[in-house]
Amino acid sequence: MVYQYVAYNDSGEIVEGKVPASNEEAATDLLGYVGYQAISLKPYVPFLNLDKLTAGFFRVKPEEIILLYRQLAILLESGVDIVSSLELLQEQVTNRALKRVLGEVISDLGSGNQLSIALSKHPQVFSPVYCRLLSVGEQSGDLEIVLKQVADYMEKEMATTKETKNALMYPVITSIVTLVVIVLLVTFILPSFGSLYASLGVELPPLARILIDIANKLHSNWMYLLLAGLTVAGSAFIYIRTPGGKYKWDKLSFRLPLVGRVLHINELARYCRSLSLLLRAGLPLTEVMPLVVKSSDNRAMAKALSDVQQDMIKGEGLSQPMAKSKLFLPMMVQMVRVGEETGNLDTTLLAVARSYEAEAEDKTRSLIALIQPAMTLIIGLIIGLIALSLTSAMYSMYGQGF
Repeated sequence: MVYQYVAYNDSGEIVEGKVPASNEEAATDLLGYVGYQAISLKPYVPFLNLDKLTAGFFRVKPEEIILLYRQLAILLESGVDIVSSLELLQEQVTNRALKRVLGEVISDLGSGNQLSIALSKHPQVFSPVYCRLLSVGEQSGDLEIVLKQVADYMEKEMATTKETKNALMYPVITSIVTLVVIVLLVTFILPSFGSLYASLGVELPPLARILIDIANKLHSNWMYLLLAGLTVAGSAFIYIRTPGGKYKWDKLSFRLPLVGRVLHINELARYCRSLSLLLRAGLPLTEVMPLVVKSSDNRAMAKALSDVQQDMIKGEGLSQPMAKSKLFLPMMVQMVRVGEETGNLDTTLLAVARSYEAEAEDKTRSLIALIQPAMTLIIGLIIGLIALSLTSAMYSMYGQGF
């Protein structure tokens, strides 16, 4: 099997590539031999792949996985065996990608594999963290309880993500509307007034003259400006898709005004809750950290966690390596230190997660309350400036006897 990796070398540079190996552990060992520390390791899927195309058109949503876990837990509690339960759920599923994945899972179960192993073969649908939790549930005989816990956690995480997106949606939509209005005014209204005033030979006030000159230049060079804008946007998009660009963008996102803090503490809350769940399930920290790193979509945070993992293996514990990175906030580092000293690391991590989630929720509400009047004020100022320039031009024309 071929694995696609994202890693960093001894110089701290982000690199990516492919490595053939029999399993993930062998692939990680091969990368270690050449001095690479893996951040992300996934089975390589060719670009022209039917399963990939199908998944693109019929993406599996988190809501569908949450419902699947809850229904599976209910069926297992009712005494239905796991294969029959999945077959019943497969018949009810309308998403073609999920139906195909469930078919493969059922086939693996028929071959003697455990549910957690069968699900882990589809990391694009089932998170490795949750698959490992389900494995613990299978070993302890509490699979139904673990399924409900995973569903509850996913539901909480999804609600937090939606709340953050909703907070960002209003300014984005308002900015687009503002931009469209300004483009229409600059493209059609101001040049028309400029031509009218020029034909009448009116001496315009400075504000009106400056705005009309800008409008004329934009109107005559709009094609070049559009091409330049598309080029810059396309180049930025392509760069962000590269490992180095994705790493820098993820790191920059935590420093954005207003929303950066919300994104940062949401990310930390997610990691704290994942660590707490895995530790509470009885897994050792040496096994928990690689799972958390692998499940991270934020490259900057994944690298920071990977650095912590390396120092932890050297015997430095968890809080001491965390203190070396600014991405881990002081409260989190202090609570982790307390958890290590008292032996209640899972409890303290859960407390940190709840604290950060509450802070993120409060800041999101404040952000929404701040953004709405701020954007309204900005739109009013821009349109008011243009209206003032046109009005002053009219008064100037009347004052000159027209």
